[in-house]
Amino acid sequence: VSGISFLIAIAIGLSYTPALYLAIALAFSSTVVVVKLLSDKNELETLHGRIALGILIVEDFVAAFVLMIVPVLGAGDFSTIFIQIGTSLLLIVGVFLFAYLIFPRALAIAAKSQEVLFLFGISWALLVAVLFDSLGFSMEIGALLAGMALASSRYSLEIKGKIKGLMDFFVILFFVFFGAQLVGPITQELIIQASIFSAFILIGKPLIIMSIMKTIGYKKRTNFFTGTSLAQISEFSLILILLGFTLGIVNQELFSLAILIALITIALSSYSIYFSKPIYKFLSPFLNIFDGHKKELGIGKKTEKHEIILLGYNRIGFNLLKAFEKTKKKYLVIDYNPQTVLNLSNKGINCIYGDINDLELLRSINIRKAKIVISTIPDLEANLEVMDLIKDKKIIFIPTSHTISNTKKLYSAGASYVIMPHFLGGHFVAQMLIRDKFNKRKLLKEGEKQRKELEERLF
Repeated sequence: VSGISFLIAIAIGLSYTPALYLAIALAFSSTVVVVKLLSDKNELETLHGRIALGILIVEDFVAAFVLMIVPVLGAGDFSTIFIQIGTSLLLIVGVFLFAYLIFPRALAIAAKSQEVLFLFGISWALLVAVLFDSLGFSMEIGALLAGMALASSRYSLEIKGKIKGLMDFFVILFFVFFGAQLVGPITQELIIQASIFSAFILIGKPLIIMSIMKTIGYKKRTNFFTGTSLAQISEFSLILILLGFTLGIVNQELFSLAILIALITIALSSYSIYFSKPIYKFLSPFLNIFDGHKKELGIGKKTEKHEIILLGYNRIGFNLLKAFEKTKKKYLVIDYNPQTVLNLSNKGINCIYGDINDLELLRSINIRKAKIVISTIPDLEANLEVMDLIKDKKIIFIPTSHTISNTKKLYSAGASYVIMPHFLGGHFVAQMLIRDKFNKRKLLKEGEKQRKELEERLF
């Protein structure tokens, strides 16, 4: 990505140093945007979500290293630069040692009060950031290391919950700040340049990622969703450009160009991620060149005839599998979480990796020949598509829904029975209380039974 970006920058007339700087900045994707959107779509645990997150983590480490190196490059001769880089590495090691040896004790004391814990977390982040800045290094790296130390503590969830509002506020300020830096005339030439780079990031970058993933062997669907997830530039890209602008390496025009590219790519990629499934459905016939030959996860065979097909294991599937095994029915489990599929495979359970939205996969497993299809995924559109694919009214289809309106639609479309976890849970508790006559001893016994079952659910 950086190589092609550099060639594009040279082609539009940039000199070598600014072109190289911009090319490096454009190589990174936005962790904030990707994690937020994939989390909203419940896709972080999918195979493409895990791959995208892994790539982002590697990119963030590389970006952090670049931000650490850039400020010391103008320090003088190589010996001076080497000493400063060594000093920064020792500083990083020192922060991590402090976070491992002393930090947990300080956090334990601060955690006695939620307000003190909140203030301690903020103070720690500011202290490390200022320390790095006072020693001539990047303040952003200091803040990143402070955040990593907080994330590794056992109080990370409490701190995250407390600072969420503050975090959202500063994210807004972050983008407001860079928007305010878009000063000077937005010329036609600047818009054309931004459009060229944005087109490459939105189209060329996903194609490069898809091609690399194909060589590894991943299927075209996974490749497409991973590629489209990373089709934007990162917040680190803007920080890197700002650092270059501060050091005099980047001029105002190039700074404005980077901000425009960020605005275009983040805005458009957000929609491409959100609507990735219909986009894939439309483009799927043209993506066969990106189809790899990696062995499917799981131990199930698509070509076999299965009496029962379970779409999604999650929480409901545990008890359903017990019922299948008691009746000695031949079944197949399909789940989009690769870790779940691997764990089920290790237990000898007939399963394969897949997504309910992948109609090609559902056709390949001969879903129309099954007697019962159960979907534990509360996605109305996906369940309706499965019903449309099955068509045969003789097949029992049992989808899942969390709302009354969606349940009514599923029944109208021909569902045999709709699982509503919240309603079933309330009904079960009510029946249990009536059966046991609100007896505390019997209730504690049921609780102990549930606790043992929860232990069994853990792989």
